Amino acid sequence: MSGPLPGEGAPPPADRPSPAGASGPAGAPAEVAELTDGEWHRLHPATPLLKGGIALIVVLGIIVNNAREWVVGLFVPGGRRPDGDGEGDPFGYVVEHGFLGFVLLGVLVVIAVLVLVFWLSWRMNTFRVTEEVVEVRSGVVFRTDRRARLDRVQGINIQRPVLARVFGAAKLEVSQAGDDANVSLAYLRSAAADDLRREILRRASGVQRSAVDGVQAVPAAGRPTPGQAATGQAAPTDSRQRFVGLVEQRAQDFLSDGLDPQEAPPESVVKVDVGRLVGSVLLSGYTLFLVAAAIAVVVSVRLTGEFFLLFALLPAVLGSSGYYVNRVTKSLRYSISSSRDGIRIGYGLFSTTNETLPPGRIHSVKVSQPLLWRPFGWWQISINRASRSSTDGSGQQGNSTLLPVGDEADVRRVLELVLPELVGVAAAEVQAEQAAEVQVELAEPAEPAEPAAGAHPAEPAESAEPPAPARAVVDEHASHTLSLVEDGLTSKGSEGGFTTSPRRAAVLRWFSWRRNGFRTAPGALLLRKGAIWRELVVVPLPRMQSVGLSQGPLLRRLRLAAVHLHTVQGPIVATIGALDQDDAMRFFEGAARDAVTSARADRTHRWAASSADAPREEPRP
Repeated sequence: MSGPLPGEGAPPPADRPSPAGASGPAGAPAEVAELTDGEWHRLHPATPLLKGGIALIVVLGIIVNNAREWVVGLFVPGGRRPDGDGEGDPFGYVVEHGFLGFVLLGVLVVIAVLVLVFWLSWRMNTFRVTEEVVEVRSGVVFRTDRRARLDRVQGINIQRPVLARVFGAAKLEVSQAGDDANVSLAYLRSAAADDLRREILRRASGVQRSAVDGVQAVPAAGRPTPGQAATGQAAPTDSRQRFVGLVEQRAQDFLSDGLDPQEAPPESVVKVDVGRLVGSVLLSGYTLFLVAAAIAVVVSVRLTGEFFLLFALLPAVLGSSGYYVNRVTKSLRYSISSSRDGIRIGYGLFSTTNETLPPGRIHSVKVSQPLLWRPFGWWQISINRASRSSTDGSGQQGNSTLLPVGDEADVRRVLELVLPELVGVAAAEVQAEQAAEVQVELAEPAEPAEPAAGAHPAEPAESAEPPAPARAVVDEHASHTLSLVEDGLTSKGSEGGFTTSPRRAAVLRWFSWRRNGFRTAPGALLLRKGAIWRELVVVPLPRMQSVGLSQGPLLRRLRLAAVHLHTVQGPIVATIGALDQDDAMRFFEGAARDAVTSARADRTHRWAASSADAPREEPRP
């Protein structure tokens, strides 16, 4: 059984009750209530064209290109006439031998079959959203069923390719932990995709319905508001007005950066400067490679006198131009902001991507600074996350890069968005709850004495609940952690409370032995590495999966050891080597102990369930 197609028929009246099982907040678009009612629904009607129709258009373009001379000859005097043997011209051969009718009939049959296949594929591709999962079924001959559990959602990505933006469509991808485990809804109506993301994140957060009831959702462009429906203001019925409104809406979609002011407050938005972006790409490691190759070729030409060696630079020059353009265009309009459901990342000029990372979905953070960026004070922030997709839309740009390039002020603002949720809040809650439990235990009275004869027994005292952690304590811990991270960016030696490698480690760390070190922070572990290419790795303790200690023959000879903090697979490798073996052992034991304590109090899988109306969950073992 399939539900109604979004957008078909007249819109339901504002006072019509939501379908059974609909859980959209009051005032939310009726379309979202329909899409989340637990029934099966179909995707955007333009989905067949956007997913496979482009290939059909290309084939038709090839046919028309081969026939253009014959078509021109029919209308332009002196054009090519159907004479000759048609050698080397397939279309001419078909015309001269009288096969044109059969070919046209075959083309029509093929087009009809392809259109039928695309239509069947669209009919059989359905999805549903329940309180527990997002499920997609697809396939005509071979059926597939993919599900994403809402309590395991790692993020929601909305992609708007250029052609899809023309049709007002968008691709919504629910990220899960694992390799290519994401669930994709391609394609939905663009405005419906944004509203559906909010509703999925609301359900994944664990917040109760009473916490969001009464919140007025912002109506999508071109859709009447409930107030308009109540006052009788109908949408324009004139076809010309509708067409003009549609064109204006598409133009706004192309110019919009995808940031909703109500979802992402302007003061929390961090944007990448275009000039700084171009400069960072030109001063990348790839540029160093090109310069080194050019120097090597010039020296070879000067020594040998063979000028043909200069042609060896031609492929590198041609390839580098495409590399630089691709890097810049992918990061144009790059922005990071905070929202009530996590961190919002958006980037892209023509094809845009907008993704929301819920709290607790970032497993490690790396702040790095290449050598050529140091005079300008530029930094880059990368992350490890559990979900990895093979699709182009969720490539490495959106999966691993949180801030392509920024100065110290940008780095601080981004860390303020990331670390208070991943580090400071969790640590403050753990310590506050532990302190509250101790106070409750100390305040428990002794065994009550038996009441005297005739005396009324005292009313049983209500069980004391541990108080919630004060917001001031949470902010203090978050600010303290942020200061520790900032101190670790450029410090060396024991500055910032880091434990560094001993002097004998200079055999293995020639330049960086004084900077190579570690330290603990509230709810996180900090690894500081690199004297030329600076790095600072932050691993939230609740996200750490295990910790390892290794000591090979050479390290054993030097009384050194290495510690590896195991997180999900990604570009960040949380390893610190060349440590004193005693320091490494203490770090190993402390990290294992603190990780267990932090994991017990981790509730980020239901990040909004800690509100007053949400049921209290038992700590994880």
